[in-house]
Amino acid sequence: MAKQAKVKEERLEDILFSCRNHLRGRAPMTDKRDLLLTLVFLKFIGDRFNEQRDIIFEENKEDPDFAKLAVTKASFYKKAGVFFLQDDYRWEELIKKEPKNMAVAFDTAISKLEQNETKLKNALPQQIFTKTALEPAVLKSVVDEVNKIDRKRFQDKDLIGRVYEYFLQAFSINADKEEGEFYTPHSIVELIASLIEPFDGTLYDPCCGSGGMFVQCMKLVEAHGGNTKNINVYGQESEPSTYRLAKMNLAVRGISYDLGTHASSTFTDDQHKDKKVDYIMANPPFNLKKWRTADTLLDDVRWKGYAVPPESNANYAWILHMLNKLEVTKGVAGFLLANGALDDSDTLEIRKKLLQNDKVEAIFVLPREMFYSTDISVTLWILNNNKKGGQYHGRQLRNRENEVLFVDLRTWNQNIYEKKYVQFSEEQIADVCKIYHYWQNIDTKERPVKYARPELYYSAGLDEIASKNYSLVPSRYIEFVDRDTALDYKTALQTIGAETKELIERHKDNQDKLIKAFETLGYNME
Repeated sequence: MAKQAKVKEERLEDILFSCRNHLRGRAPMTDKRDLLLTLVFLKFIGDRFNEQRDIIFEENKEDPDFAKLAVTKASFYKKAGVFFLQDDYRWEELIKKEPKNMAVAFDTAISKLEQNETKLKNALPQQIFTKTALEPAVLKSVVDEVNKIDRKRFQDKDLIGRVYEYFLQAFSINADKEEGEFYTPHSIVELIASLIEPFDGTLYDPCCGSGGMFVQCMKLVEAHGGNTKNINVYGQESEPSTYRLAKMNLAVRGISYDLGTHASSTFTDDQHKDKKVDYIMANPPFNLKKWRTADTLLDDVRWKGYAVPPESNANYAWILHMLNKLEVTKGVAGFLLANGALDDSDTLEIRKKLLQNDKVEAIFVLPREMFYSTDISVTLWILNNNKKGGQYHGRQLRNRENEVLFVDLRTWNQNIYEKKYVQFSEEQIADVCKIYHYWQNIDTKERPVKYARPELYYSAGLDEIASKNYSLVPSRYIEFVDRDTALDYKTALQTIGAETKELIERHKDNQDKLIKAFETLGYNME
C-alpha cells in the first residue's frame, strides 16, 4: 500500500496571503483592503458572539430555561463588550449563501449591523461587496479563506491583532503616498507607547489613522498587568475610509472609543474642543500643506501665547494643537514629525517659546526607510507638562527643567523586513527606553556632569540650545566621530537623495542654512 503524503499544516500567514492572492488584479487596492478587513471584522464579531453565547449557557446551566432566554437578550452580550447579532448577519449564516447571492447578503448585513449598533455608525464601508463586483466564485474563495482563521485552530491571544496588522501593513507597503499615510509601523508605535507609558487616564490622537496608536497602548497596558478599561480613548481622523478603518479596528478588539461623530479635520472641526488629556500619541501627516487659508484660524485659542503657525506647513500647528490638549500639570505627548521641524526658520519663534516654556523633553531621530509612504528619516518628539519630577508609574523622576535629551537612532537600521523596510527589535526598544528613563530617573547628586554618549545621546541645557539659535537638530549637540571632516559639498551631493539635493539647491546662497541641511542628515560640518 502506497504511503500517504503528510498534509502540510497551513500557517496563518499562508491563509492571509491566499486571501490577497485571490484578489490580485481584481479591484482597486483600497477596495480590496476594505473588503478583506470587513470580512475579518464580521468573522471575528461572529466568533465573539458565539463565545459569549456559550459563556451565558455555562453560567446559567442550572436553570436551562433562563439560559435559553438570556442568550436571546442583547444586554447579556453588551455588558461583556460583545455585539449582539441577529440571525441574518451572523457569519455562519452569511457563508451559507449561494456564491451569486453573497455580495448582496454581506452588504445587507453591514447595513443592518450599523443601524442596530450605534458604536458602528460610519464604521463599515457601505456596498463594498457589490461595488467591488467580484466574480461569485472569487468572493466565495476569499470567504472560505477568511473562514479558516479560527481561534481554536490558531492559539494566539491576539489573533485579531495579527490579522488586522497583516492586512494594514501589506496594503500600506504597496500603497501610494496618500494611501500609505493611515498606517504607522508597529515598532514605532510600540516605541512611543513604551517611552511615555500611557497606562491609565485619557489617551488622544488628533489624526488617528487606523487606530494603531490606541491598539498598541492597550497591548502595553495588558503586558504590564493593567486594566484597559481604565483608559479612555479619544481621537479624530479626516479621511472617511480611514475613519471607518479605525472604528472597525477598535470595535473588533472590544476597545471603547470616541472618535467624534464623523471624519473631519482636527484644525477646522475639532470634535474634542474642550477635552484635556493625560497622554497623546500621534503620527500627523508630514509637512501638511493647505491646512488653513491665509485669513483663517488667526486668533485660534490653540496658538495663544505663541505665533500663528505658517499656512505653508502644519508641523507646528500639530504641536500647538497637541500642547493645547494636554492636561496642564502632567500631560505627556509622543508624536512624529518630519526632520525639517527641528530647525525651520519660519517657525523659530514658536520653537523658541516652546523651549523657554520648558515643554520639550526629548528628541529622537529615527532611521530612514521605516515608513511605507516615505523613505526620509523622521523625528519622535516628547512634550511634557511636568519636568519638575515626582512619582510616575512607580518611578521617582528627578527635576529636568530646562533640559532636553537628544537621541540619534539613525544607525539602528539592522532589522530589515519586506526586503527594504526597517523596524526596531524588542531589544532595541528596551534599550531606547533605558536611555530615556535613566535620564529621567537618575538622582541629581549621582548624575554625571554630562549625560552623553558619542554618536547616540546628549542632554543639553536651555542655555546651550539658545546658543545654537534654538535648533533641535540632534547632531548639533551629540558628539560625532570626526570621520566626515574632509567631506566637501560636492562629494556629499553625490551620495545623498534627490529630496535633499533640492533642499540644498534652494539654500545654496546661504551657507548657514546649507550647513544645517547637511547636519540634519548627520554630516559633521563643524
